[in-house]
Amino acid sequence: MDQLILELSVAPEPTLENFVVGRNTEAVQALRALASGEACSRVIYLWGESGCGRSHLLKATLSASRTAALTVVDGIETLTRAQAEALFPVARDALAGTGFLLASGDLPPASLELREDLRSRLGAGLVYRLWPLSDGEKLAALRARAHHLGFELPPDAGTYLLRHCPRDMAALLSTLDALDRLSVKLQRSITLPLLRQCLDEHRWPAIQ
Repeated sequence: MDQLILELSVAPEPTLENFVVGRNTEAVQALRALASGEACSRVIYLWGESGCGRSHLLKATLSASRTAALTVVDGIETLTRAQAEALFPVARDALAGTGFLLASGDLPPASLELREDLRSRLGAGLVYRLWPLSDGEKLAALRARAHHLGFELPPDAGTYLLRHCPRDMAALLSTLDALDRLSVKLQRSITLPLLRQCLDEHRWPAIQ
């Protein structure tokens, strides 16, 4: 039997173009400017709850950057004391006009448990809170991806995806892409039963 292999867990490479912006337009614009070497600040700090897209944006900006002297630090709250001490001169020099620093964390600079001089320098640059997408924005993004792939996503299938799959956009979009491949393979229309079959057969970890 010809077995269909769905790489459900493999998300597309993060780019600034495939990031679903939602309420984060200003932050993404600043990162585009940073990547092109035209940022108005040499230090940018992003913060927000898990799943808001911090890691996606840092990886995407690093990949797109034309700036050689760009330091990127994800999850700054996890730095050891030695790592924080090593980062301080990077932040200091960036503010002074040498190099660039892009960092992220789960809290605003003033609330981080880091040395005060590092917190103050992170706060002296551009600071953006990243807002997670609402369910409506996620559904709109899923419908847009489905339209790009050449099909309409039934409303019940979109709702099912949000309720039974990991809710970050990388996982949702990857699942939708896999569903499209299954539809082509089986020559069946995209429906809720086909989505359930896709998830059941390939053991995508459902959210209870």
